[in-house]
Amino acid sequence: MKSQLNITIPNRPGPSGNPSDENAANSDESKVKPYTLPEVLNFEDGKPVSSARQWNKRREEIVELFKREMYGRIPQNAPGVEWKLISEKDTITGKYPITEKRLVGVVDNSAYPDISVEIELLLAIPANATESVPVVLEFGFITSPFGPPRPEPNSFLFSRHEPNWKSQLISKGWGYAIIVPSSIQADNGAGLRQGIIGLTNKGEYRKPDDWGSLRAWAWGASRAIDYFEKDEDVDAGRIAIEGLSRYGKAAIVAMAFDERISLGFIGSSGAGGAKILRRNFGEQVENLAGSGEYHWFCGNFLKYASILETSDLPVDGHQLVALCAPRPVFISAGSPHEEGNWIDARGMFVAAANANPVYVLLGKKGFETTEFPHLGTPMIEGDLAWRQHAGGHSTGPNWSTWIAWASKYWD
Repeated sequence: MKSQLNITIPNRPGPSGNPSDENAANSDESKVKPYTLPEVLNFEDGKPVSSARQWNKRREEIVELFKREMYGRIPQNAPGVEWKLISEKDTITGKYPITEKRLVGVVDNSAYPDISVEIELLLAIPANATESVPVVLEFGFITSPFGPPRPEPNSFLFSRHEPNWKSQLISKGWGYAIIVPSSIQADNGAGLRQGIIGLTNKGEYRKPDDWGSLRAWAWGASRAIDYFEKDEDVDAGRIAIEGLSRYGKAAIVAMAFDERISLGFIGSSGAGGAKILRRNFGEQVENLAGSGEYHWFCGNFLKYASILETSDLPVDGHQLVALCAPRPVFISAGSPHEEGNWIDARGMFVAAANANPVYVLLGKKGFETTEFPHLGTPMIEGDLAWRQHAGGHSTGPNWSTWIAWASKYWD
């Protein structure tokens, strides 16, 4: 890829995520250098955006920049997906009865039979539902790679007192779905000639503006929504997206590009997600462009860790959040004492605060303050919401707060 881009120098090394290392990432707010964000409500030619109609045109400009310089383009030859029901059964999650469907999305590989892609999807609906229900779609695992889950109430939650997220949703009368990102595209650079990216490229290398794994995972989520629109058990007008960490990045990318997504629950997405990349705090562009993460992005993104600087990026996290407007977004983070500072909670808050003007322009309510709130403080009065819980790298302790906030829109 660097050869295609005529980059002959090594990438700049990123800082370490280990606070004790000599080259540890900055975690001192007093050492954050000044930066200037790209304007969200000015056109590329500098003219201001002053109406919802103008925002739609400005939005197109920002989308194009993200496609070209960061997340990549979905090829025009992206194939269709045929969803097949593998099993359907009545079972329980926690103590709540559900109807659980296991599905596989078979991607049309007639153009290149050497690569096959089958998207794994689970859908669970309250067994007593008498009409279609809202569904939260999570990027995650259907079968945990970490061994059997602990018995409730401790399952996937840093609390002894609350049931897990699935039970909380079902008890509310809502459904949940899980899509497996690795069944769409591998989470490594070696897999770029396989999966959906490899299939559309017929096993060849990517071009500089071809999509990376984040955009591919988001594409898979959109194909799941295609299915939901045909399933009478699902209210396709009330679909939320949720993910944590790299899957939090995928969740906000999915919401930014697919306007059918009603609500967002973006967990600890950090750099490459909702964080301000220009902040020299926690994970940096150089880390994202390194060997372990570059596959998340298009090839053009490598320029900003080598021949260009982060400040040369024409986009940043606040514009990604703004692409979700006017739809409500809840941004979640953990405690710096438990989760650490790598994901830069304040950087995500600042991004949302700088997306505020777009929400206000569109007649929505953003943050009431730009002052970073105390740990545990819920900011859920508006269509942009925030809470930094006291736990670690998880959305778990924020699920009940998210459900209370989401109920304003779905009840």
